[in-house]
Amino acid sequence: MTEAGVDAAAPVPRRRQILEALARELESRPGARVTTARLAEVVGVSEAALYRHFSSKARMFEALIEFAEESVFGTLGRIVREEPAPIERVAYCTRVLLMFSERNPGITRVLLGDALVGENDALRRRVDQLFERVETQLRQILREGGSDWVSGTVAESATVNALAALLLGVIEGRMRRYVRSGFARRPLEGWEAQWSMLRLLFEGRGGG
Repeated sequence: MTEAGVDAAAPVPRRRQILEALARELESRPGARVTTARLAEVVGVSEAALYRHFSSKARMFEALIEFAEESVFGTLGRIVREEPAPIERVAYCTRVLLMFSERNPGITRVLLGDALVGENDALRRRVDQLFERVETQLRQILREGGSDWVSGTVAESATVNALAALLLGVIEGRMRRYVRSGFARRPLEGWEAQWSMLRLLFEGRGGG
């Protein structure tokens, strides 16, 4: 959870310090639940101090999800505005999601629900909405491509939906492999070769 332009020597606000500690704990202790007692110990404050900044642990998780939403969709919006070629938009958007996951392993556990076992169901719904929003963005890019695609059929609703779902499945699969490997198998590892294969399909040449 690093931001460009922030003075490294400047004191870190307590709220951000808590979230960064939570993300680190999720990364360093895969499979384990992070209690508020443990988090308070890591941050060096009392549990009461934690609750002065967040009303509950669920609110801490929600803040991590919000950070993911702002980071990912802010970048996706810029790509859509600045990149005219649909296939390049798809390539950049996919890479943004995989790169965010790679740089934020603890938050990746939250997005995949791995860290939300036993937590508020509303958090799972929030994560589901995030991925649904990503899929909607991909469908929109594909639909806007229209006749620019080699196949000439990608603008059809069924094709658009199928391709967007396929791509999201690939993204989630790489994120899950990252978590399952204990963060050893990076989401962008070998991605360029796989994207080259997917690109043939997206351009209508995968079927020969």
